[in-house]
Amino acid sequence: MDILQLIDRLEELFNESKNVPFTKNVMVDEDRMLDIIDQMRIAIPEEVKKAQQLLGQRDRVLAQAQEEANRTLEIARQKADQMVTKDMVVQEAARRAEQILAQARTEADNIRGDADEYAMDSLMQLQEELERITNQVANGLRILKDEQSKRVSASAPASQPAEK
Repeated sequence: MDILQLIDRLEELFNESKNVPFTKNVMVDEDRMLDIIDQMRIAIPEEVKKAQQLLGQRDRVLAQAQEEANRTLEIARQKADQMVTKDMVVQEAARRAEQILAQARTEADNIRGDADEYAMDSLMQLQEELERITNQVANGLRILKDEQSKRVSASAPASQPAEK
């Protein structure tokens, strides 16, 4: 029986009891009262056991909830760390890529400058060589023209008959 029902029965027994005149005392049926008290003694440990079981269940549920919350929190921390690490890796990769591009641009500019200088030197040497060859050709042509005009002038008087 439920402890509350037993308390209600005890109260009902009290209310049904007869008053002792000129006092605040009442006369109670001793057998009924002792019977209710015995039932209470039996019911109370049962109620306490139920309460203890409920408290135990509550503690287990709270412990499981705490474990689950801790697991969830740890998973969230791990994911946050992974995201931060990924973000840091991405940032480092972008920084390194920019560094490589800047270095490549610098090297390309240096190579272009060296290529331009080489081309300029080669063209200047070629120009000097062409000028030297042009001078040689011009000198050769002048010498040939001089020799040809000497031959033409030397052969012109001998081949014409003298006029009288």
